[in-house]
Amino acid sequence: MKWSEICIHTTNEAIEPISNILHEIGASGVVIEDAYDLVKDHDSRYGEVFELNPDDYPEEGVYVKAYLPVNSFLGETVEQIKQAINNLIQFDIDIGKNKVTISEINEEEWATAWKKYYKPVKISEKVTIIPTWEDYKPVESDEIIIELDPGMAFGTGTHPTTVLSLQALEQYVQQDDILLDVGSGSGVLSISSVLFGAKQVYAYDLDDIAVKSTTINAKLNKVHHQIEAKQNDLLNGVDVEADVIVSNILAEIIVQFTQDAYQLLKPGGIFITSGIIQGKKEDVKNNLESLGFEIVETNQMEDWISFVAKKPSE
Repeated sequence: MKWSEICIHTTNEAIEPISNILHEIGASGVVIEDAYDLVKDHDSRYGEVFELNPDDYPEEGVYVKAYLPVNSFLGETVEQIKQAINNLIQFDIDIGKNKVTISEINEEEWATAWKKYYKPVKISEKVTIIPTWEDYKPVESDEIIIELDPGMAFGTGTHPTTVLSLQALEQYVQQDDILLDVGSGSGVLSISSVLFGAKQVYAYDLDDIAVKSTTINAKLNKVHHQIEAKQNDLLNGVDVEADVIVSNILAEIIVQFTQDAYQLLKPGGIFITSGIIQGKKEDVKNNLESLGFEIVETNQMEDWISFVAKKPSE
């Protein structure tokens, strides 16, 4: 089978929404090539291997790449992708150059070449994320290993917004907590929550591919009995009382369900939000506080913001 590589030259801010567009259109995964990766310091204390070829990266901004089968509908699919990306401007998302290019690639290259981008990475005090095909020996006795198959889509779990979420979960999840993961994607936050001690996790995503990805990755990590993955629109219709709610999605989406989150949290419960760009920081903060949340932590990684908010104890 022949495949087409679609490459969008965009901004870091637009990575998450464009990736979501590509997943929804049928891409089985995305590759992110960020110019910043060429100049930032990479901590290799934990065995990560970084082999970056400058020729693969833009001089500025980000390449978001996905792979689609060559068929009679390809032209129409590409036009749908372009239109959906252009529509992001309505949400004040900077799409940058927004240059879209198409090239052909054979199946063997498509199936294996992207694996060079994904190596074991330690992203918090205890958590190391590894691809399923990598051999890895724990460095620390209490190290938590999460296996992910990024071929199932939704990334490798190492994007700053995910790292911020994981670091907050590691700090705030308590033994036997009930947790809601809104916009579960690959399921990495749900999986880590169980490994941190949560008794039960309810993982919600509007995309059925994300639900399948969460289910498969939960099985890979042998925590599927404690994770219920379900297709759902945010927290609509959910009646589960939770100790912790986590959501790593766009700021514009977060503010749509903060009231539902407040109602579902137990007194003293924690609401972790990530995926927030600098320009939306105050909007989300003001929204949370207007509902009665107390902001107990504001964290930042690169240009991304994460809030840890608490519902007051009665």
